[in-house]
Parts: sequence; C-alpha cells; structure tokens
Amino acid sequence: MNKFKISFIITLLAGLSTTLGTIMIFFKNKNKIISNSLSFTNGVMISICFFDLIPNSFIKIHEKYLFIPSILFILIFIILGIVINLIIEKFIKIDDKLYKIGILSMIALMIHNIPEGIITFITSSININLGISLSIAIALHNIPEGILVSIPIYYSSNSRLKAFLCTFMSGISEFIGAIIGYLFFKNISTNYIIGFIYSLISGLMLYIAIYEIPIFLKKYNEKGKVGYFILGFSILTITHLFLN
Repeated sequence: MNKFKISFIITLLAGLSTTLGTIMIFFKNKNKIISNSLSFTNGVMISICFFDLIPNSFIKIHEKYLFIPSILFILIFIILGIVINLIIEKFIKIDDKLYKIGILSMIALMIHNIPEGIITFITSSININLGISLSIAIALHNIPEGILVSIPIYYSSNSRLKAFLCTFMSGISEFIGAIIGYLFFKNISTNYIIGFIYSLISGLMLYIAIYEIPIFLKKYNEKGKVGYFILGFSILTITHLFLN
C-alpha cells in the first residue's frame, strides 16, 4: 500500500471519529444531556478558537504580512464569519433554536475540517508516524465536536438517523480536505489563505459559543453547566498540546 493510500485512510479515520460523539444521543434524561453536552461543547469551541484557530491563523498570515495587517485581517475574517451566521439566520428560517445550533455548528465544522484534512494528509504523506500521532490528537478533539452537532439535531428532530448523518457530514469533510491535499500536493504553499479560513471559522464558532448557546441554555437550570464548560475547555486545550 503506497503512502498516499495510507494517508487517505489516516485522514478518513480521524474525520469519522466525529461520529463517535453521537453515542450521547442514546443516554436518557433529556434536559441534563442537552444542558451538560452544550456546556461541554461550548468550552470546546472557545478553546479551539483561542488556542488553535486564531493563533495558527496569525502564524500563517504573518508569514506574508506584517504584524498589524495580520491582526487586522484576522479581525476582518472573524467579523465576516459572524456576518455569515447572521445571513444564514436571515435567509434560512429555523424556528427551533436547538436545531439551529446544530445546523450552524455542522456548517462551521465542515469548513473547519477541510483545512484540517489537508494538513493531516500532507503530514501523513511526508511522515507516516507523525501523521498517525496527529490523527489521534485530531480524533480526540473531533469526538466532542460530534457531540456539538448530534445532540441539538437529535433532541430537536427526535431522529437518530438525522443526527448521525449531520455528524457524518461534518466529519467526512476532513476526507474532502485530504482529496484537495492530494490534488494540489505540490502547490499547497499559500499558508496565508488557510490563515484566512481559520479566522473565518473562528467567527462562525464564536457566534455560536458566545451568542447562540448561552441564550438557549438560560432555560435550563441543571447543575454542573460551568463544570462541563471547564471540562470541555480543558480537554481541548490538552489535545492542542499534542497537535502542536
């Protein structure tokens, strides 16, 4: 088996680990599952944005631009991500608040996983052992991302199939990134473009984490929401150490 086939398999498995997050839909006690899971994944998204996406965005953009223009580009694309969410809300009418969180999260993660898939594929193609280590770390933080999509979709639609399919779509986009990595393997040198994408995704995620989820969680009085937020934040911060 040549290195490209192995790299495709590694990237595919890392992406599909997202679907492991759907195991949460088989647990009972709806209110507690929704409250604790969304609090957990809220911590996950905040951690991804501030310890992964935004720092890596700056590093990649700063390779081409000076410090101040790099910061300005990051802010512009974060705002653009927020605006995209507002446009989606305006033109795609979703009355169910919980379902909307699931759909917006799925879109954000699909965009997020494509550059992640590119990086995993290229790393695996160059160094299989490093690629495997990277994919394990990615898989660990893809599982809570799967929870973020599957819980809102399932509890708003009462369909395990729909929850699984939406989670699968967000995960399989990582494999799409691997295909892009393969097709343009020799030409992927424009890191600053990936930097722009990372900032855009940060805007998408921060809108969900800071605005959508907290408003929705106000109606739940379940204990432990802060604890689950800290747990999600901590787990993702630790996996970022492995990724770096």
